Amino acid sequence: MQLSSLPPIIVSPSAWIGPRVSADDAWIYRLDDQELRELERAAQQYLERSDDISKIRREDFVLPTLGKRLRRIHEALIHGAGFALLRALPVSTWSRSVTAAVFFGIGQHLGFARPQNARGHVLGHVIDMGLRADDPNVRIYQTHARQTFHTDSSDIVGLVCLQQARSGGDSALVSSNTIYNEMRRDYPELVKALFDPLATDRRGEVAAGQKPFFEIPVFTWHEGMMSTIYQRQYIDSAQRFDDAMRLTPLHVEALDCFDALANDARLNFLMRLESGDMQFVHNHTLLHDRTAFEDWAEPERKRHLLRLWLSSPEARPLPEVWAQRYGTVETGLRGGVTIPEAAWNAPLDPV
Repeated sequence: MQLSSLPPIIVSPSAWIGPRVSADDAWIYRLDDQELRELERAAQQYLERSDDISKIRREDFVLPTLGKRLRRIHEALIHGAGFALLRALPVSTWSRSVTAAVFFGIGQHLGFARPQNARGHVLGHVIDMGLRADDPNVRIYQTHARQTFHTDSSDIVGLVCLQQARSGGDSALVSSNTIYNEMRRDYPELVKALFDPLATDRRGEVAAGQKPFFEIPVFTWHEGMMSTIYQRQYIDSAQRFDDAMRLTPLHVEALDCFDALANDARLNFLMRLESGDMQFVHNHTLLHDRTAFEDWAEPERKRHLLRLWLSSPEARPLPEVWAQRYGTVETGLRGGVTIPEAAWNAPLDPV
């Protein structure tokens, strides 16, 4: 790509500056008593018919009042700033099954759940499993280490906090479109390198016929929109494979520049998810992070979040190269780990 052919500066609600956008609480949605009763009733009605949360569909989870609000939230995720915080579910009084059903049901109003690992979990558990973050076959959300800024493999990722850590574990967001704008303006030679198809480690979750890594550029300009896919640790660990494209010094400098901008307090912002808070983010236009944390000694008090990966039928078009990671680029069907749908399941406890 010639410097003169770089995509233009992105002027969009998705290209935001962290301290400015965090000062405006328009992205915070407080659920009222009527909406909470509506959610609890929908969950209980479903659970009376089935205990298989993975089979909840939008038509099973009717929300006459909140459903209209969720439609507006979906628009803000896909076409706006790309993030929303809903507070707060009464997770201390609801059972785990009701909480999980409510979270999954809300997710169905924003998209379709996709499997998050090779075991087909469409309801994920973000909890320290006592694993080592430097193990190339371990995904970092299973540890207490900092995750660093990254994207997940879906249009939208959702989290609900069941239990906070003793300290740390804050959520951080930054606009990937703002990072692009900064690099294009100040480091055009470096940003050009991030349009190369860099190898990213699949961390051992490899379907039949796949390489143990995928090769997708960090920045992709497609149909007038910039989409980003990024996980620095997994880009670095993919270099363990002999047939992965080698990172040149220019690539490393570009990745270091990307990281420096993502970590710049002028661009990002932090939020702390309290128990019952739900966060939804649009993966194609922003990156999210979690700071390292110290957990409670008691197992029942450990930091614990539930996670959804969602494919929106109204999401943006993606180029065919993204099918390496998303399985397909067809909206509503893309994202997640490639595994037969018959194996999908929604465990209520970490396994």
